[in-house]
Amino acid sequence: MIKNIFLGIKAYFGAFSLISKLKLWKYFAIPMLISFITAILIFTSAYGLSDNVGAFISKIWIWDWGKETFVTISTFIGGLFIIVLGLILFKHIIMALSAPFMSPVSEKIEAHLTGTGHTQHTHRNTTFLQQLWRGIRINGRNLFMEILLTIPLLLLKFIPFVNILSTILLFSVQAYYAGFGNMDYTLERHFKYQESTSFVRKNRGLAIGNGIIFILLLLIPIVGIILVLPLSVTAATTKTVEALKLKSTPHA
Repeated sequence: MIKNIFLGIKAYFGAFSLISKLKLWKYFAIPMLISFITAILIFTSAYGLSDNVGAFISKIWIWDWGKETFVTISTFIGGLFIIVLGLILFKHIIMALSAPFMSPVSEKIEAHLTGTGHTQHTHRNTTFLQQLWRGIRINGRNLFMEILLTIPLLLLKFIPFVNILSTILLFSVQAYYAGFGNMDYTLERHFKYQESTSFVRKNRGLAIGNGIIFILLLLIPIVGIILVLPLSVTAATTKTVEALKLKSTPHA
């Protein structure tokens, strides 16, 4: 899996030039706008809620001794919780809403990589609305699973030393589901819902590698938010196509 993680990361190095070579920037205009607007809405709300969440958590401590320390820790955990939740919501919202725009881009990249002018596999023909629904369904499922895993990991941050491990696991979970969404733009043409989920699970290293850079890009103010989808989807497509070539079973 470690090897695939590095392969997923390495794919980003050629993403920018591939987008320019295939003249794909125009296809990213609407997804970029969706990313920008969603980021403003979510992170503005998150900023205002962080103190409230911290205050709510601090009420758990009913004793006077250590109250001030616990309030400080609670405020930090509350802010972290809002940031993490904001990132989770942000990535799944933009990936779901951008699905109808990213799938055609992914198909053009796949056609280029196969060198045939068209993709080599027998594809599932889907409409704009079907692609949108697929994106909502996949990301809705991933959102639920990610929150289910994230909450206990955040609670572990109250335990000294263990919180270091929980941070690594938390980042890995975020990365995995980000990469999952990016890979599905390609898998949508090849597999049905359950088959796609199984494929990503078997190639989780590629998903994590792709998602690591996805999350790091979001830490770059404005520029990262705008470029995150074009670069991550392009990188994910190149590695997903390679993984599909290695798969011997018939496609759906």
